[in-house]
Amino acid sequence: MYLKEAALMTNVKIKIYSDGADIKDMRTVAKNEFVSGFTTNPSLMKKAGITDYQSFARKVVAEFPKYSISFEVFSNDEATMLQEAELLHLLGKNVYVKIPIITISGKSTAPLIQKLSNKGISLNITAITTMAQVKEALTAFAPETQNIISIFVGRIADAGNDPTEFVQQSVAAVKQHPEAELLWASTREVANVFQAQKLGVDIITVPPTIIAKLSQIGKSAQQVSMDTVLGFEKDIKASGLSIL
Repeated sequence: MYLKEAALMTNVKIKIYSDGADIKDMRTVAKNEFVSGFTTNPSLMKKAGITDYQSFARKVVAEFPKYSISFEVFSNDEATMLQEAELLHLLGKNVYVKIPIITISGKSTAPLIQKLSNKGISLNITAITTMAQVKEALTAFAPETQNIISIFVGRIADAGNDPTEFVQQSVAAVKQHPEAELLWASTREVANVFQAQKLGVDIITVPPTIIAKLSQIGKSAQQVSMDTVLGFEKDIKASGLSIL
């Protein structure tokens, strides 16, 4: 969906960021005027085949200077994470540095978050799945800074848990901190965009495949059914398969 179809998104007020690390996908989704930011992570960079982090990051910042962009640190020890964060921060004023709320050993990164925030570095605290982690991150932010709290709603649901109460509590907590916005991460379907908006979340990060599906917004159930069987018919003809 591009600009001519953006009218279908008039009821969507939540900020939509694209989640990925493929520069071609970024250029495509940026044609949608409702996309206002990009998020990346180590797994997405691996999937996209990135071999030079700094080169990739500089290219993204240069091409999308008006978009919020989140780049994540790679290390797990505080000293190295601090150095990486300071380096990523220098890429541009629109850059948020992603810091996981815990290290691979389970240690809280709250002390590091506080140090970086006191330096005026905009942070995106990621991999958050509990209210204790939300509160820990919020209390570490310095006043008058700009930060993001990323709650991994989809991953919570993947584990068979209803994330609704967690999201509601996170919304209430973040509203008490003007230096932070709440982001719904690990989006699984288009419906999540409207669920997040209804619950009062500020931002939702969406993979390009789901951004493409936003073109379905406004279609009737009957039209979706018709599109489905037309798709079957197209693939039947292309496959050359037959039953009789």
